[in-house]
Amino acid sequence: MKKKASSGLTDKASDVVLVALTAIVTLIVAYPIYYILTASFSDPYDVYAGKTFLLPSRFSLAGYKAVFADSKIFTGYFNSIKYTVAGTVYSVLMLLLVAFPLSRHEMPGRKFISLFFVVTMYFGGGLVPTYLVVKNTGLMNTIWALLLPGGVSVANVIIMRNFFETSIPKDMMEAAQIDGASYLRIFWSIVLPLSKSILAVMTVFGMVAYWNDWFTSLIYLNSDMAPLPLVLRNILIRSSASASQASTVSGGYAELNKLTESIKFSSIIVAALPMLIIYPFVQKHFEKGFLSGAIKG
Repeated sequence: MKKKASSGLTDKASDVVLVALTAIVTLIVAYPIYYILTASFSDPYDVYAGKTFLLPSRFSLAGYKAVFADSKIFTGYFNSIKYTVAGTVYSVLMLLLVAFPLSRHEMPGRKFISLFFVVTMYFGGGLVPTYLVVKNTGLMNTIWALLLPGGVSVANVIIMRNFFETSIPKDMMEAAQIDGASYLRIFWSIVLPLSKSILAVMTVFGMVAYWNDWFTSLIYLNSDMAPLPLVLRNILIRSSASASQASTVSGGYAELNKLTESIKFSSIIVAALPMLIIYPFVQKHFEKGFLSGAIKG
C-alpha cells in the first residue's frame, strides 16, 4: 500500500512539474507575440522606455491608420491570399505525386531518384541562374514565377515519403493489390484518407512559406502584383524616408519617427494575424503528422 501511495504521489508531482514547465514555455513563446500586439496599440516612445508590459500605454491607432491608409494594402491582402492558396495547393499536390512513388520499394530507380533529390538540398545554381531561367522561360510577372521554382521542398518530400513508408499499413495495400486495385486506386482510396495528419503539416508549411514570401515577389513581380509582406515593407520604407527628410524641420522628425515605429509593430500584427487565426484549426493534426513523417521506424 505504501508503494502504491508513493507511486501515486510521484505521478502527481511529475504532473505538476510538467504542467508548470509547459506553462513557462507557453509564456516564453506567447509573450513576444502578445508584447508586439500591445506595443502596436501603444505610444512607441513608451514602448522603448519600458512602460508597456501587459496593457497598452497611451492607447493609439496611429500605426494601423497609417498602414490601412495605403490603398495597396487591400490589393496586397488579395494577392497574398491568391498566392498562398494556389501555392499551397500546388505544393501539396506535387509532394503527393513525388513522395508516394518514392515510398514504393518496387519503383524502378527509386534510390537514384531519391539521391538526385537529396543532392539538390546541398547544391544549387543560386539567385542569378534562377532569375535567368525564370526570365527566359517567360515567367516574369506571372504567378508561376512564385510556384514553379520552389514548389517542391526536398525536406518535405522526405518527411512525407517516410510517413507513407511507416504509417500506411502495407497489408492493406497488398490486400487491395490482390483484389485488383491499381496504384491510383490504392492512392485515392487508402493512402489519402489515412494521410490527413501529414497533409495538415504540409499545408501549414506551404501556407506559412507562401504567405511570408516577399523576396521572390520583389525579384519577379511588378508592384501591382505585390503580396502583403512586400506592400508592408514598402509602406515602412516610405515612412522611414519621410522621417529622414523631415529631420531638418523642427518637430517634424520626432513625429514621423514616432509614426514609423508604430507602423513597425502594426505591420507585424497585420501580416501575422491570418496565420495565427488559421493555425489552431490544423494544430491537432500537426504534431502527429510531423512526428510520423520525421521518424523512420
